[in-house]
Amino acid sequence: MRAFVMTRYGGADAAEIRDDIPMPEVGPNDVLVKVHAAGVNPVDFKIREGKLKAIKKVSFPAVMGNEIAGVVESVGYAVTAFHQGQRVYARLDKDAMGGIAEYVAVNQDILARMPASLTFEAAAAVPLAGLTALQALRDELHLKPGYKVFISAGAGGVGTFAIQIAKHLGAYVATTASPRGDALVRSLGADEVIDYTSTKFEDVLHEYDGAFDLIGGDDLLRTFKVVRKGATVVSISAVPEPVTATKDLGRGKVMAALFWLVSRKVRKAAAALGVKYRFLFMHPSRSDLELFAKLIDDGTVNVIVDKVFPFAESAEAFAYLESGRAKGKVVIDMGGA
Repeated sequence: MRAFVMTRYGGADAAEIRDDIPMPEVGPNDVLVKVHAAGVNPVDFKIREGKLKAIKKVSFPAVMGNEIAGVVESVGYAVTAFHQGQRVYARLDKDAMGGIAEYVAVNQDILARMPASLTFEAAAAVPLAGLTALQALRDELHLKPGYKVFISAGAGGVGTFAIQIAKHLGAYVATTASPRGDALVRSLGADEVIDYTSTKFEDVLHEYDGAFDLIGGDDLLRTFKVVRKGATVVSISAVPEPVTATKDLGRGKVMAALFWLVSRKVRKAAAALGVKYRFLFMHPSRSDLELFAKLIDDGTVNVIVDKVFPFAESAEAFAYLESGRAKGKVVIDMGGA
């Protein structure tokens, strides 16, 4: 079958379209999905660059892509939840990839019926970014009506979902955006928008109940100054800490110790301000995807797709995402595969 694959660790030239990739093996609990569209995310090019070697082992050539929408082609003999012809979507297993291909095998426990109101391209934009936002805000920050939350980079793929989920949970939302992204984040419900090109958000925001960092680096350290003492800052762009190893990845003491070392500076900075730091590696979930389908179909959440690329231009899709210009999600249309 045809697929977009990594041939080694490296930059853009380390991935290519190939037409000699074996069909995926379908286990008893697996669903074979004919992929109609695949979402593209920062985690994809971080894997390609080798930045996640400690977390994820890759055997080359490796089919790229971690979220898909498509149609059930066939099912394993133990599958009870799905049948041929259903329109489905998924965030693939964290120990696997394989989304940017004609077909992918998905365990039935992490697959869900896609929102009835969406096209395949829009549905493929939801699973990874949507679940990341939901699990960060609901499960880690425990947002409630009246809480104030700061979400950095609100116009990005995760940010556009995070603003809407936070509003759905009843929170007051502040975010950062460029002048080009201002109208978008306000349309999604942001209560306060800081133009990061002219204003430091920590000079404006104070005593927030929690924060969701989507940038990392110096922005994360500045975010610690925005929240009240005892509050939590969740990041998906900085460095993992020990809880990431045990809770998110199911690993043992060795990886927890490694993450303790690499996160020491960040945790120390947080502790100095009386703040808790948490790095989140989201988990696939059928129930959460079913919840998202309801929120989308009833109009609570809108899916923001910046640009759709044909399969033949998969490399261009990655280049566009890596440029940092995207407002919302970048998707590959597999129709031409």
